[in-house]
Amino acid sequence: MQTNHGAPAGRTAPDLGTGSIGRLLFRLAVPAIIAQVINVLYNMVDRMYIGHLPGIGDTALTGVGVCFPLITAISAFAYLVAMGGAPRASIFLGKGDKDTAERILGNCATALVAIGLVLTAVFLLSGYTLLGIFGASPDTIGYAWEYFRIYLVGTIFVQLSLGLNAFINAQGYTVVGMLTVVIGAVLNIILDPVFMFALDMGVAGAALATILSQAVSAAFTVWFLCSRRSYLRLKRVNLRPAARILLPSLALGLSPFVMQLTESVISICFNTQLRLYGGDVAVGAMTILSSVMQFSMLPLHGLTQGAQPITSFNYGAGKIDRVVRTFRVLLIACLAYSTALWAICQFAPQLVIGIFTPPAGTLGQYTRLALRIYMAASLLFGAQIACQQTFVALGKAGVSLFLAVLRKILLLVPLIFLLPRVLPVSRDTAVFLAEPVADTLAVLTTCTLFAVVFRHLVRGWHADPLRH
Repeated sequence: MQTNHGAPAGRTAPDLGTGSIGRLLFRLAVPAIIAQVINVLYNMVDRMYIGHLPGIGDTALTGVGVCFPLITAISAFAYLVAMGGAPRASIFLGKGDKDTAERILGNCATALVAIGLVLTAVFLLSGYTLLGIFGASPDTIGYAWEYFRIYLVGTIFVQLSLGLNAFINAQGYTVVGMLTVVIGAVLNIILDPVFMFALDMGVAGAALATILSQAVSAAFTVWFLCSRRSYLRLKRVNLRPAARILLPSLALGLSPFVMQLTESVISICFNTQLRLYGGDVAVGAMTILSSVMQFSMLPLHGLTQGAQPITSFNYGAGKIDRVVRTFRVLLIACLAYSTALWAICQFAPQLVIGIFTPPAGTLGQYTRLALRIYMAASLLFGAQIACQQTFVALGKAGVSLFLAVLRKILLLVPLIFLLPRVLPVSRDTAVFLAEPVADTLAVLTTCTLFAVVFRHLVRGWHADPLRH
């Protein structure tokens, strides 16, 4: 008796090839959503504790906050390798080619280590200067550099824990993937107060707690992939990089890499324009809106992570009808969630705003209108992310990269600067309007392109399934 992977019975991977699509998506997406939420909380714990350091909390928190665009960039490189390699490994698993899938895993592991070492060296040499460029003042840069230079020591752990975890999820072991995040998050929550307050290490203690937690997560991830518990095994023979194995994975990973990397660029553009046209209150509102967007997107990312191994495996196995059904279930689930999100933001914005600031205060009142504008097209998010991430799951590197660049670089950034000059509304309002305008144009483009490509794909399979 064997599972869909061909692994001996008793392994916990779900039956991607024949199981119920709805039950599979639920089983895979729920742990992925939980892991997404925990990962965000993981990144917020340091800020929460740092803000309570006696006498220096506000200044230290501001300094550490400047580090996060650079930390986001470090994470983006893990996505470059993993979010391209993991779907390709799933596709080859569907084809029954376990050897190639394991070569992809091994090559990606080597790439993650190499990238981690290079990033560590580059940022140790240039990090202090970059922190100044990203907004650290003479008062805050000391705290920023104290945190960041210690964090850099753990760069290789970030690459391995984030990057290799995608290969655990790609096999359908999403509960194990969730555990790799939970282990690090819980350890970080425990170690932060010990190092920061009990040992009086302050900001340096927060950074040390973070890298130790990441090291444990990375060790657990590597251990699992080397053990017999994993169907895909990380083997020494597959660590030697080969261009024909690694380069297609990096090409496919460019889309999530660009999406992650450009978050820093988008944040700088919004803050620059809002500080010019709306002052500190507008920048404060944007901080809240960014947090709302980050949290609200977690379930959508979890749903697409749950759908990815189902889509990729069945695409590789030639079961195009299951690919179509998976997309339909994913689309319905994503649209249902994004519509509910839109309704809350439009009709009960105080429920969201109250998490961050008193709704009746000056910032709360300003943010109420800003949230309605900023999230005006959020009901379309479901279609956008379902289509875009299905392109990634199908291995369509060029299309997925184009869509990632389209929304953020070709549409959103120019609109942030253009709309305040051309719209007959207050200029700060026009800046917030850039988000729904860009979202609407991107969704229309994405859905149209997906309809054409997906219909051609389905017709091609039915016309000559053996060709694939």
